[in-house]
Amino acid sequence: MRCYLNAMAMVSAMGDSREAAYHQLSTGDAGLTLTDQFSPGQPMPLGLYTGVLPSISLEEPHWHSRNNRMALAALSQIQGAVDDAIGRFGQQRIGVVIGTSTSGIGDSEGFLKQRAKMGRMPPEYDYRLQEMGATAAFIAAWLNLSGPVYGISTACSSGAKALASARRLLRAGVCDAVIAGGVDTLCHLTVQGFTALEAVSDAPCNPFSVNRQGINIGEGAGLFLVTRDRGSVELAGVGESSDAHHISAPDPSGAGAIRCMRAALADADLSPEAIGYVNLHGTATTLNDQMEARAVAEVFGDTLPCSSTKPLTGHTLGAAGALEAAICWLALNEGLVPRHVWDAQPDPELPTLNLTGGQRDVKGLEYALSNSFAFGGNNISLILRRT
Repeated sequence: MRCYLNAMAMVSAMGDSREAAYHQLSTGDAGLTLTDQFSPGQPMPLGLYTGVLPSISLEEPHWHSRNNRMALAALSQIQGAVDDAIGRFGQQRIGVVIGTSTSGIGDSEGFLKQRAKMGRMPPEYDYRLQEMGATAAFIAAWLNLSGPVYGISTACSSGAKALASARRLLRAGVCDAVIAGGVDTLCHLTVQGFTALEAVSDAPCNPFSVNRQGINIGEGAGLFLVTRDRGSVELAGVGESSDAHHISAPDPSGAGAIRCMRAALADADLSPEAIGYVNLHGTATTLNDQMEARAVAEVFGDTLPCSSTKPLTGHTLGAAGALEAAICWLALNEGLVPRHVWDAQPDPELPTLNLTGGQRDVKGLEYALSNSFAFGGNNISLILRRT
């Protein structure tokens, strides 16, 4: 059974419209913000969304998180398609699956500061604010949906795995449509946590360069309406693996990533030569780029156009897999290979990749593959097809 990504929404440091994202993906204009908002006294580039987020009219205080407001900003972009689906299928036949790694933790941090001063949590604090399923539940409550609703939190693969879960719900006949994707917002916990791991860079990230220093944390949302109705982009292949090499470091051989990409190709019944573009996980950490370069070179060789879009968005963690699938969706619809933004100084110890992009009106771009490789070896590759 074929499943299609019928409507797409994206919010990130690139902006809150397809037009803004297209401009930055084609030109490579930087969207990162130098700030110490989440690292006092230590300014660093972050993929911060600087636009105005909508307010939430639901009365219960546990719905009022920045993560849910980010989700609502994205949802508003596809509201018409969602309303049509509700009218066609009914509220009980529409599911919601959202990946996240922070949920409302950023808002809970404010309550914890108050607790440190007062010795107790403020009475308005509600733990449900930060539950990993909170944003999926919020979307369902906002739309009054009664189909399956759940969250996925597998670190940096969460948003992509939400899309794979949506396809399973459709194929199982449990749903007729699924709102799926990833939403993650910046907080002190993640910024300072990755700093403690010595994984962040104090300059814009520089994936696959010999000069790479680490990641830039970001925030964003990527949402899709997934149905069986034929649309412009099909979710053609899904490959997942769990190599469990280390809690935070990838398997240096790339074995798990290779299994992922080959499984996605097999699921889509494709040869490697059919893929026209790979959106790399490309975090700009020493170990991740090393592993992914080996894996991509093993599966696709050194001529396939590839790029990491994290210099434009930051690493949006639980939203990254969905946001980068949205970038592939846009690339297929617009005939664009997103630009790889770096200093063009390749690491001689890495296999050669065709790090390119920025071309418009690319002829014959039919398939794109997006990689997401998470902590604990929780990996996924998605293949999208332009129909």
